[in-house]
Amino acid sequence: MLTRRVLLSAPIAALPLAAAAESRFPSFVQELKAEALRAGISRATVEAAFARVALNPKIFELDHHQPEFTLTWAQYKARVIPATRIANGRAAYAREAARLGPISATYRCDPRIVVGIWGLESDFGTTTGKYRVVESLANLAFDGRRASYFRGECINALRILDAGDIAPDAMTGSWAGAMGQPQFMPSSYLHYAVDADGDGKRDIWGNRADVFGSIANYLGKSGWRAGEPWAQQISVPPGLAAGQTGRDVRKTLGEWMALGVRRSDGTAFSRTDVHGAVVMPDGAGGEAFMTYANFHVIRRYNPSDFYALAVGLLGNAVA
Repeated sequence: MLTRRVLLSAPIAALPLAAAAESRFPSFVQELKAEALRAGISRATVEAAFARVALNPKIFELDHHQPEFTLTWAQYKARVIPATRIANGRAAYAREAARLGPISATYRCDPRIVVGIWGLESDFGTTTGKYRVVESLANLAFDGRRASYFRGECINALRILDAGDIAPDAMTGSWAGAMGQPQFMPSSYLHYAVDADGDGKRDIWGNRADVFGSIANYLGKSGWRAGEPWAQQISVPPGLAAGQTGRDVRKTLGEWMALGVRRSDGTAFSRTDVHGAVVMPDGAGGEAFMTYANFHVIRRYNPSDFYALAVGLLGNAVA
């Protein structure tokens, strides 16, 4: 009975809280606007950006009730790189090859990895989010969880608008403020977005050259090593100790071979002096990968082994 009473009363108790938040939000927006003006952003930009900004309960709901899934690597891989995504990626790579080649050469990175990130972040530009970024970030800053971070990102979003790269209503993204086809946060945009086609704007929403150039620039500035692999699938002996694996346990391929590690077909590595780390995302009995320095560069985009492996495998599969 106690549980039932609590459940029944919860929505009633929430009503005054929601009303209080709605009454406080306008003054919070005024604080943000004042901060933006102090940061040197023009009044015209500030007024245009906040013209339709309102409290959005959906953003709070998504932020506080993010689903928590515990997936194995095999389940994650099946979910994010199904056959349909690979097929779509091959078609997209073929269509965009003329753009990808020069851009990848300029930033000295692998075009397949650029496409792998593009595919995972926005399904090759088809799913970028429809939330207005300034409104999302203002709501998240108001909410209080990581308020300082989102407040800073909101000011960064206003800086982007002030530069004229995008109009406020066209600056859309995820509910968390990740923008455009690469899903850059505003701070990442300011650091890595580029005008790859020279039209005077850095458009990561609709300009494929800028999308690819920005991802490639991110990889290049994160330390991508041109001409080097990111990882390869391997076979490991049953007795390899778990303590000898993991992305931070680096040995030369010669040392790994002495422990019984081989290419996936059982043959020896062609070089013995290169350093790598064995990553077994599902533990013993699952897939195993020899990861190299570029694997860590992919993780700069998203610090997840699963993500980095999926980006690389999708990239390998599309070209």
